[in-house]
Amino acid sequence: MASNQTSLNDAKFALPASDVEQQAALEIGTEDFDYSKRAQWLRAAVLGANDGLVSTASLMMGVGAVKQDIKAMILTGFAGLVAGACSMAIGEFVSVHSQLDIELAQMTRDRQRKDTEEKEEGENESLPNPLLAAAASALAFSVGALVPLLAASFIREYKVRIGVVVAAVTLALMIFGWLGAVLGKAPAVKSSLRVLIGGWLAMAITFGLTKLIGSSGL
Repeated sequence: MASNQTSLNDAKFALPASDVEQQAALEIGTEDFDYSKRAQWLRAAVLGANDGLVSTASLMMGVGAVKQDIKAMILTGFAGLVAGACSMAIGEFVSVHSQLDIELAQMTRDRQRKDTEEKEEGENESLPNPLLAAAASALAFSVGALVPLLAASFIREYKVRIGVVVAAVTLALMIFGWLGAVLGKAPAVKSSLRVLIGGWLAMAITFGLTKLIGSSGL
């Protein structure tokens, strides 16, 4: 009887211990997750979206500073979207391909030093993909650039159009900044404010300088 009670007590304490071990293992696995592995795609996506948003909005604001015609703003924004997406894709492809060449050269040196096949297979899985990086960058830029374009497309009144573009860009900047911070496990408030203030400055400087040059009669 006593032995049965002892085994029951052991069973009662064994279950919580197992649960604690499983929870601890899960926590360790979560803590050990390397968020830097997201750096390549996070950088291409978040920076691409921010660049598309800020550069296209700034171009539209610059043109809007001297021309109130909605067609001029839309055409400028569309040209900025296409040119920027192509530029981002080419730049990302060249950058990531250079990184790939460096890593392949290092792997060749490692093979010459007779490294194990297991190490080589692991390195092959982690190699960057230039085409995917270029596509992600161009797509993200286009998504960001669409925000000011769509905001201005259906508003004829000049002042209202400018205000709507600024409001839409402000909201998008906050969302992109927050999203990048969450995915990268960075402080969300600081990241959002940094992106927001940078976008405001870019639009204000472009608008102001273009207005100044336009008023000078050049």
